Amino acid sequence: MRVVVIDDDAIVCRSLETILGAQPDVEVVATGTDGNAAVRLFSQHVPDVLLMDIQMPQRDGLTAAEEIIATHPDARIVFLTTFADDDYIVRALRLGARGYLIKQDVSAIAPALRLVVAGQCVLEGEVLERAAVLGMGQQKQIGSREERALACLTEREREVVRCVADGLDNSDTAAELCMSEGTVRNHISSILTKLDLRNRTQIAVYYYRNCV
Repeated sequence: MRVVVIDDDAIVCRSLETILGAQPDVEVVATGTDGNAAVRLFSQHVPDVLLMDIQMPQRDGLTAAEEIIATHPDARIVFLTTFADDDYIVRALRLGARGYLIKQDVSAIAPALRLVVAGQCVLEGEVLERAAVLGMGQQKQIGSREERALACLTEREREVVRCVADGLDNSDTAAELCMSEGTVRNHISSILTKLDLRNRTQIAVYYYRNCV
């Protein structure tokens, strides 16, 4: 996979380039230090994944991601940051980010990027916990919001949506809901059609935006 790395710390950039470049299936094609560089380098290289920090000088990662996704809707953007901030998490999910990782275990980055290329949305455990906390204060409203947002879906399709939002792949969803992977795929196709979405990442974003 071809990766562009963006981080305002040049040492972090070099470290990630070395760590990821050591993987046989990863090529770091460019690095940059701010959001402007991210927009320019993504357009220039159209990488499989853009791995990017959020807080940077000149231009932050979120506004850069917004511009990139506006012109490249299928862009796979993964945020790698020290901030598990509520606002950052919500904005990243709403933008359509494919992943949100915390700078702790660098050995987990390459496996996470592989999952993203395979079509999954990757949220680190701490981020999932924070996302859950965001909805706890609205617990009484969740049922009604979810019911309205997913009104066009069957109850089984709603269960699949929840699994996708939790980051489960087709195999895990099938095991969780006691159905075959083929049935899961059929449900996802139906969900995409009914909600006018393009991929499973957008399903997760739709859920977090409208149901919690």
